Amino acid sequence: MPEPTLDGPDIASGGGAKPLLKGRQTRATILDAALTLASHMGLEGLSIGALAEVTDMSKSGVFAHFGSREELQISVVREYHARFEEEVFFPALRESRGLPRLRGLFERWLRRVSAEIDSGCIYISGAVEFDDRPGPVRDALVAMVRTWQQALERAIHAAVSEGHLRADTDVQQLLFELHGLVLALHHDARFLQSPGAVDRARAAFDRLIAHHAASNVRRRSPRASAPGQPKT
Repeated sequence: MPEPTLDGPDIASGGGAKPLLKGRQTRATILDAALTLASHMGLEGLSIGALAEVTDMSKSGVFAHFGSREELQISVVREYHARFEEEVFFPALRESRGLPRLRGLFERWLRRVSAEIDSGCIYISGAVEFDDRPGPVRDALVAMVRTWQQALERAIHAAVSEGHLRADTDVQQLLFELHGLVLALHHDARFLQSPGAVDRARAAFDRLIAHHAASNVRRRSPRASAPGQPKT
């Protein structure tokens, strides 16, 4: 649920604006610490007591911002998703519709997973922790992952409609395989510590796209420059 916004009368009076702003800042500090803990210890590793210790706050102070461990976990999932969107989804929207945008989404996804090798992806670790545990935390995780998959699905459909991918492309199958590449990357890079895992994921993406590419696209260079990188 979105945080309340400051309105005109509060700002003008000065009575309620400052405490509200301070409360938001404190909550943001707690969430930042919670994200760090969850990345290393999983969502189940979160507790009011652990957060109180790392933020140098009282347990009652942390509890006042979240009310329960479950609400804390859900808030962390939502914050993680918001940061994921800012880093992966929204920048890719600047790419041209179709294959360039799909490639941008996947490239930025790889970059984020690569940056999380030393900590961990909350989507992936959360799936392991909550795959067989129904409840609000699992529901929040599922909703966030499905939202991301729907964005990828729309990008694939757009690539088909733009004529970049063949009209007979099985969108759900391609989505499944792209997601599988990232899971394999996370497993090999983080668990097996295999060198070159990121390059293998990129190569696998190129092979998938080449397989589904429309004939006019297939005749071009097999791989465009990655977002933010100069063309060679």
